[in-house]
Amino acid sequence: MPKSLITTVPFGDKNRLPIELLENAEIEYLINPLNKKLTEDELVEMAADFDVIIAGTEPITRKVIDNAPNLKLISRVGIGLDSVDLMAAEERSITVTYTPDAPTPAVAELTVGMMLTLLRSTHISNSQIHNGQWYRHFGRRLSEATIGIIGVGRIGTAVLSHLKGFGNPKILVNDTQPNIHLVKEFDIEWVEKEEIYKKADIISLHTPLTSLTKNMVRKEQLFSMKSDAVIINTARGGIINEKDLYEVMQTDHLCGAAIDVFELEPYYGQLREIERCLLTAHMGSMSTDCRARMEIEASEEVVRFLTGKPLEG
Repeated sequence: MPKSLITTVPFGDKNRLPIELLENAEIEYLINPLNKKLTEDELVEMAADFDVIIAGTEPITRKVIDNAPNLKLISRVGIGLDSVDLMAAEERSITVTYTPDAPTPAVAELTVGMMLTLLRSTHISNSQIHNGQWYRHFGRRLSEATIGIIGVGRIGTAVLSHLKGFGNPKILVNDTQPNIHLVKEFDIEWVEKEEIYKKADIISLHTPLTSLTKNMVRKEQLFSMKSDAVIINTARGGIINEKDLYEVMQTDHLCGAAIDVFELEPYYGQLREIERCLLTAHMGSMSTDCRARMEIEASEEVVRFLTGKPLEG
């Protein structure tokens, strides 16, 4: 009987179908007994005897792969592959799949929600009222803002779709491969990243984490932004240099920031000290429907792989 290690948690909590798919295919499974994001050493110890890993964002490094001699498949629950050493997997002929479409609606909606929250300072007002303070904040409407989107793949494009419902904000976009078809569908302007930093009231990041995007947003970029601008990262931790963001916001530059993803998770860093910084626990994909779809698709890939059927992701 093939054995599958499910490292991502929660798994099957809201919808038991992904577990049933494994059970019906007679695939033995173990759900992460530590119930937290695993470290490299914890994963090395845990993964040794398994044929398959149904993975979250824990580090599946060369060390992990070298210590898992039976491993044949890594099925990622989610969109990013930066946590997997793809070269090491390829050298071992380990197949890697992912579920890129499933989390898109949830992440895009959270992004727009963060835009509204930052522009109206609702997170600050909530904190102040809980602390016995009553102060009414002036804010801005989304339709009056200039919005910069860096990265217009699945999620960036979904954000553009939602913004159609907010009047006619000016939207600046940037990607390594400009998509001329988006210009026909959306009222957008393709520009360089530097122009987005200088002109946008809201900047939202939707790029993968690669050697090119790691620390893409540092002090230089943050200080080039308007003093009352806001920045949002629901993509990957490490795209914004967190130390630089903290130091910049300590100077009262930037009206706010919303960060859902961090270089080290769980996050216990200095940004927690800044009230106008909205922090969430990597929950962009954590809507009931999208999370279930991600888990189902990842489990379906495991069943396909172990039954010799073509993979989809």
